Amino acid sequence: MTRRSFLAATAAAPLAAQSSKPITDSTHLRLLETRWVNPPAPGQLPVGVSHHTRRSKALGKDVGYCVYLPPNYERSPGQRYPVIYNLHGAGGNELHGFEEARALEKGIRDGRWPEMILVMPNGGKTTFYKDSFDGKWPAETMMIREMIPHIDATLRTIPERAGRCIEGFSMGGRGSTRLAMKYPELFCSLFNEAGNVPHTSLNYDPSKPEAYPNFYLGPDKQNYIDNDVFLLIERNLAEIKKMRIQIWCGTLDDGHIGTVRGYHQALLDHGVDHTYMEVEGLAHERTKMIARYETIWYDYHVESLRRAGSV
Repeated sequence: MTRRSFLAATAAAPLAAQSSKPITDSTHLRLLETRWVNPPAPGQLPVGVSHHTRRSKALGKDVGYCVYLPPNYERSPGQRYPVIYNLHGAGGNELHGFEEARALEKGIRDGRWPEMILVMPNGGKTTFYKDSFDGKWPAETMMIREMIPHIDATLRTIPERAGRCIEGFSMGGRGSTRLAMKYPELFCSLFNEAGNVPHTSLNYDPSKPEAYPNFYLGPDKQNYIDNDVFLLIERNLAEIKKMRIQIWCGTLDDGHIGTVRGYHQALLDHGVDHTYMEVEGLAHERTKMIARYETIWYDYHVESLRRAGSV
């Protein structure tokens, strides 16, 4: 099955059967409740970035997203472009990828990188880009079955694995890593920027239904297995080995570096070639990480796209 036909099929596929006991606890709802459309303030959008909305069938609501288009997009109607999907961190929304957009724009203008599209979707406040068991926060479905097909249908993308990258910081790094390990046939390049990589199947504890991730993934242990990156590596190893993977995390990022090191080790144990860097003296600080490495920020994705023949 081609990548285009895969996405068309998944976009049309019905959602899985949902639990009859939805998430109702007020504390959990406050963590999850999301403003799905966030219009930018006047002057807030960087050069080349526009804000859009689309209707999510899975969510039943309009959802915002931002797109950076490179300088020659409108002047070159016959040209197709690779896409980088940038997933925001916890508490963020579609307006939280602008530092990356500015870095990309500058790198393209300076001739360091070829022209590419950057997509910044709203993935929900604390969904970690997973579908909740009750179907109320279908973050994975919105990304894989809806957003990617929508972007391929409305922009001049290279609508296949060779032209598609995924990345994110913190929750975005965690989400992009899990999605890339679950759907490796969709992406040629992954950049995990200080995103935790938990052993989700080990978190399953039916005696603690109010603890995370139990209240979000529900009582079915299979949900935990299907969302465990370490088990996904084993399940999808052949396809994952075709993907280029880059991982960065600060040495002072105590809340994330432990599981990031575990993911790095798991890739080594399974013979998955990848690039791993611990950033000396950096805590969980996205802005500082980007500022320190702005001029090389997209080198890895660009090399991935070159090897895939897309640039």
